[in-house]
Amino acid sequence: MKYTPIISNLFQKNRNKFIQYLSPKSIAVFNSNDIYPVSADSSLPFQQHRDIYYLSGLDQEESILILFPEALDPKHREIVFVKETSALIAIWEGHKLSKQQVAERSGISTVYWLQDFERIFFNLMAEASTIYFNTNEHSRAATEVQTREDRFIQFCKEKYPAHQIAKSAPILHKLRAIKEPEEIEAISTACSITEKGFRRVLNFIQPNVWEYEIEAELAHEFLRNKADGFAYTPIIASGNNANVLHYIENNKQCQKGELILMDVAAAYAKYSSDLTRVVPVSGKFTKRQKEVYNWVLAVKNYATNLLTPGLEWKDYNQEIGEFMTKALLDLKLLDKHDIQNETKENKAYRKYFMHGTSHFLGLDTHDYGSQSTAMQANMVLTVEPGIYIPEENMGFRLEDNVVIQSKGTPKNLMDSIPIEANEIETLMNS
Repeated sequence: MKYTPIISNLFQKNRNKFIQYLSPKSIAVFNSNDIYPVSADSSLPFQQHRDIYYLSGLDQEESILILFPEALDPKHREIVFVKETSALIAIWEGHKLSKQQVAERSGISTVYWLQDFERIFFNLMAEASTIYFNTNEHSRAATEVQTREDRFIQFCKEKYPAHQIAKSAPILHKLRAIKEPEEIEAISTACSITEKGFRRVLNFIQPNVWEYEIEAELAHEFLRNKADGFAYTPIIASGNNANVLHYIENNKQCQKGELILMDVAAAYAKYSSDLTRVVPVSGKFTKRQKEVYNWVLAVKNYATNLLTPGLEWKDYNQEIGEFMTKALLDLKLLDKHDIQNETKENKAYRKYFMHGTSHFLGLDTHDYGSQSTAMQANMVLTVEPGIYIPEENMGFRLEDNVVIQSKGTPKNLMDSIPIEANEIETLMNS
């Protein structure tokens, strides 16, 4: 862990909010992620499950959190179980958290070693009527492997079949969508680190540089500024690669006259930022490139100003679609005939702008939150319209991260990151 730990007050606030939604005599359990194997004796770097982190601040494998607000013994209303360290583990794996460190990080005073879990859990379940399982119900989830959480749920269903079952996911989706000040600060720090990386590569990019070399420069700047690393797999897409929305090969040489779309950002203290910028390989946009670029920027600015509490997502998307249609008509990418023949299900603008404009941002890059409810203050969203033109060998997407305010326009956490075409040209040629 490179980041400075967030103070435990945040996690205590998060737990207090969560337990308000539990039904009477309920117990909720949260498990760390597994360390996933690759092959032979190698494994992927550990990534903590964001839900247990949100509620405890713990960033260590094989940890379990229990919340049981009506436990008969007050010390069992919040419990953490962690892996017990040893001299051998310290030699081979490094330091593990002590009970005191767990209490300091989480704000939870009752800490047991993991080997005591089943015994203590058995006694707690005798007091509880309902158990809340933490299933993955993200709208984009596509998990094929069995998780540590999955195995725990299977264990409980077999050992405690008489208990009522409930779900933590709907509660967490509601809570995690609204950010506390400490969370916004962490996202803002991630944005600041991302800015350092972007400014670094503006002076590095030139004809014949390779996409992976740009990725390497960004990784260097992120890590030297205490980032967790990339918030997601970086997209460094030159030329027509920019028209592949999830292009991640990053193995092409950038040619004179092309554009580079960089969808790349840092994470800090598990909180993600999410940036996209488009820059000219040669340091100067052509007239046509700048024309399209400025329209994408205009759509982004228009969309940002719409984001206010009470706005419905369907109305937001409809307004952006209408504004994007205006842009595409002006760019001669659509004509009146295209508009006359569009349908409600197949809007003409979707030929050149086929993805959504905004998503929730936080502990996950595509964070929890529902687009079926109105927007609220302190939601953190991306704003990322794009125009993709394969026939012209170029694709554009511009993206910032904003916080919806209770009054007025959103706060742009990336407002200091260069985005105007003229400013980018100036910086690339300075």
